[in-house]
Amino acid sequence: MLKDITLGQFFPGNTIVHRLDPRIKLVLTLAYITALFMAKGLLAYALVFTILVICLSLSKIKPKAALRGLRPVMIIIIITVILNIFFLRGETVIFEFRFIVVSKEGLLTAVFMAARLMMLIVGTFLLTYTTSPIALTDGLEWILNPLKKIRLPIHELAMMMSIALRFIPTLIEETDKIMSAQKARGADFETGGLVKRAKAVLPLIIPLFISAFRRADELATAMESRCYHGGEGRTRMKVLKAAGRDYAALTCGAAFVAAVIFLGRLELLGI
Repeated sequence: MLKDITLGQFFPGNTIVHRLDPRIKLVLTLAYITALFMAKGLLAYALVFTILVICLSLSKIKPKAALRGLRPVMIIIIITVILNIFFLRGETVIFEFRFIVVSKEGLLTAVFMAARLMMLIVGTFLLTYTTSPIALTDGLEWILNPLKKIRLPIHELAMMMSIALRFIPTLIEETDKIMSAQKARGADFETGGLVKRAKAVLPLIIPLFISAFRRADELATAMESRCYHGGEGRTRMKVLKAAGRDYAALTCGAAFVAAVIFLGRLELLGI
């Protein structure tokens, strides 16, 4: 299960999605999330799904790798579907037994909600799949740059966010190693009830925290030895510069959001 968590992983490549400016990718990701939550009706969801498939194809990320990130949150998706089916009452009743009522509206809402959650996870993970941590830090810093006027440490905030994101797969790998070592010593993490499994996980916390603090101390020492002192007066080896493909992608993103809003209006009007 731990190996299925792909958040924070970066898959190097030379595709058009990898070459996009990180600032543009962050804006497009926000536009994608906005469009996904504004989507209403089958046509709008079909359009969002088509755009997601096109982006995955252009990035050359294998579908198996993209869908693997859904497995850790599948229980949340299933619970959401069940709650919408049995607790959302509609006018067209399909099945009714005592207090259990299944309606057509509840089924449709459950299907759309599950599709929304899955497309949200895969679409946002695509950002980290195709963007290196350094580029992501630079893009975040540029987007948050207006907050410098109220004296917020933007560079430090962007750096912490990107480091935290980057350390997720590292900590997951470390947890897997600790679990394997404890299994070799007779620990059991897979049998028994929920309480027993929770107690079996407790011995993982202390070594995992020690490992995380050790890695953080090593990172801090490495940054100090390289005279790192924040973003003030700092130069970059690669200066962010938008190209024609970035403006074209931004235009396509704006058209995509407008199309989703338009399809949603048609759905509300019953056209």
